[in-house]
Amino acid sequence: MLFFSRTLPLAVAFVFGILGIAIYYIPHGQAQNFEREMSLWVRIIFAFSYLLGLYSLLNLHWQRIRQQVAGWGYSFVAIFSFAVMMFFVAYNDGEGPFAPQAGAGAYKWIFDYIHLPCAGTMFSILAFFIASAAYRTFRARTPEAALLLVAAVIVMLGRVPIGQELSEFFPQATDWLLNVPNLAAKRGILLGVSLGAIATSLRIIFGIERAYLGGGDE
Repeated sequence: MLFFSRTLPLAVAFVFGILGIAIYYIPHGQAQNFEREMSLWVRIIFAFSYLLGLYSLLNLHWQRIRQQVAGWGYSFVAIFSFAVMMFFVAYNDGEGPFAPQAGAGAYKWIFDYIHLPCAGTMFSILAFFIASAAYRTFRARTPEAALLLVAAVIVMLGRVPIGQELSEFFPQATDWLLNVPNLAAKRGILLGVSLGAIATSLRIIFGIERAYLGGGDE
């Protein structure tokens, strides 16, 4: 039993991890064909993992409804909305009162006239929340916070018409801030993330990281 629960998954991860790295540096046609075949299987596995994640999400909301925990009404709305959208995806004939134009069915009608307005409303409210959080964060209590506050004000003024009307300094300074210090920091973060991904991949390939097997890193 230990072979199927631990040894076999580790062996599969090791073999395919090494193959995935090796074929990237082999220009032979057979290696490229094998890489395309592996990419196809990755998409197939992703589809099954998507279904598993969908089942987990719906089951979580269903348990919240059964136990009637705080906010279970939102879980009911989530499941009901999912059921409605799935129904119209399966029965999207582009005809009837929900089709304002040829080829557009109830699914598109709900997406355009319910989902998009709700999303726009949410992000509009989120803008005020972000502004409030930025005000609390950018209070100049330290030199670093003051520098961050000044840079944020310059960038915001450089991205709106009123900043260009006040002075040409703001758009020019904004471009410099975004293209020099901001881009340098962004590239440093991306390099760190890439090195971390490589280290994590090697830990998984060589069996050091076993959290994906369940039960921790035993």
